[in-house]
Amino acid sequence: AGILEDPNVTPPKDMWKLTVDPEDAPNTPERITITFKEGKPVRVTNEADNTDLTDPLDLFLYLNTVARRNGVGRIDIVENRFIGIKSRGCYETPGGTILRAAHIDLEGLVLDREVRAYRDEHITPVFGKMMYNGLYFSPEGDLLTKMVPLTQTNVNGSVRVKLYKGSLTMEGRWSETETLYDMEQSSMDVQGDFEPIDSDGFIKIQSIRLKKWGAKFQN
Repeated sequence: AGILEDPNVTPPKDMWKLTVDPEDAPNTPERITITFKEGKPVRVTNEADNTDLTDPLDLFLYLNTVARRNGVGRIDIVENRFIGIKSRGCYETPGGTILRAAHIDLEGLVLDREVRAYRDEHITPVFGKMMYNGLYFSPEGDLLTKMVPLTQTNVNGSVRVKLYKGSLTMEGRWSETETLYDMEQSSMDVQGDFEPIDSDGFIKIQSIRLKKWGAKFQN
């Protein structure tokens, strides 16, 4: 409402209530580690202030606190409402912003490529739309909430996160149980089971349709 209804008006500084202005945040980065089990956060540590939390509520409240003091978690967008009009929204989700970024990063390490692609193409956008439109308690909501956990079975591991003046940087990630990432197999320095010549047949097969498509432009 008010001046924010003009999407080109910068929100006043005192409008934000849950986060410090990034320009006023500490000049020293803060680093935390978040551990996930089956996609759910189960531990947060911060050696700088001796934090080590495993209780779900305490964990989330702490992430709100650490994000707040580092100016993390603001968003200013124009969105499309369910009723068919556009609306400008300014939101603060400090703890949720950290969890989402860390979770996405860990998925890159431990989640199967095709499972992640299928989830992001067929489940994620539908789930997001359903939640946005307030249809969590609906037949489709019941179906989707049962499907999501199936994609999270292997999302186990930890992510190191740096917070600094409104930004989030993932500085590392690891898993003690998931093995999809193999350092030697993907190394440019170590000779593994994969030989460069193995790519020859793959490239030839992949190029068949491209050659046929490109041929029409040669005449």
